[in-house]
Amino acid sequence: MRAVSVRRCLWAVCLLAATAAQAFDLQAHRGGRGLWPESTLAAFGHAIRLGVTTLELDIAITSDGVPVVTHDPSLNPALTRDARGEWLLRAGPLVKDMTLAQIQSYDVGRLDPRQAYGREFPLQQAQDGQRIPTLAALFQLVRDMGASDVQFNVETKTDPGVPGNTLDPESFVRALLRVIGTPGMLKRVTVQSFDWRTLAIVQRLEPQLRTVYLTVPPPVADRYPSGLWTAGHHLKDYNGSVPQMVRAASGKAVGVVWSPHFSSLTADLVREAQDLGLKVIPWTVNDRPTMERLIDWGVDGIISDYPDRLRASMAFKGLALPKGSGP
Repeated sequence: MRAVSVRRCLWAVCLLAATAAQAFDLQAHRGGRGLWPESTLAAFGHAIRLGVTTLELDIAITSDGVPVVTHDPSLNPALTRDARGEWLLRAGPLVKDMTLAQIQSYDVGRLDPRQAYGREFPLQQAQDGQRIPTLAALFQLVRDMGASDVQFNVETKTDPGVPGNTLDPESFVRALLRVIGTPGMLKRVTVQSFDWRTLAIVQRLEPQLRTVYLTVPPPVADRYPSGLWTAGHHLKDYNGSVPQMVRAASGKAVGVVWSPHFSSLTADLVREAQDLGLKVIPWTVNDRPTMERLIDWGVDGIISDYPDRLRASMAFKGLALPKGSGP
């Protein structure tokens, strides 16, 4: 009887350890832009087959109110060709001024090798014919691939410094929530932003949604004293502690994540944030030594352009790997 009890205890310990390990959040940044064309269904599908916990992505809203998956407020010439196959010579129209049909007339399936941005990702495999997808189409892709465990980390791309480039925060969030609110998605989505105004609106309109507070390192962090990006919160009021400011801004919300640039993290900051009840998921980490150092510090996940490298680092550190799905 005693041996049975010991075996049961050991089984429970192993189960808890496996659950804790599986909780590490492997996020494919823009679908894994180091490997496949960023923010495309091809990239997201590849990440799902490879095996990731979360698809990280950015949202803009078209003139006809459709949330589409793209990082920039306007068409990026480094990765955009027109209907004739010609590279854009300069930034294209603002997404908010284009209909869905107009925006999907452009090809975003490869990088322009003449541009520095294109040379930054030499391993990316071109997939001609890719269009800027809708968020709804991405949700459908994940359903079709049977990836029922895959999560979505969705960024609101609003800029309080250039308000005319996008919808206002309230209209932006409401358009986004119309899609996120489709059956089965609320529990699978986090909404992240550098513009904390949008996170406050999310928490007011849809308190079930988890929120992620993105922050930047110095010298870009000089934006913080104004409170423009941080919904009126000022770093000086929190003894210079970004985790404390995040905790205060998030109020009583649950499942809150602090997502700093990895260069601004220390082991002490990870512990401070977690002691405040925050998860810590840094962006965007692309080399294995840094990944492994952050894992040793106990971060809750990592966002990377190279989910394959992150999988290798996780395996090296003994963390459970998310399973791939689909054909």
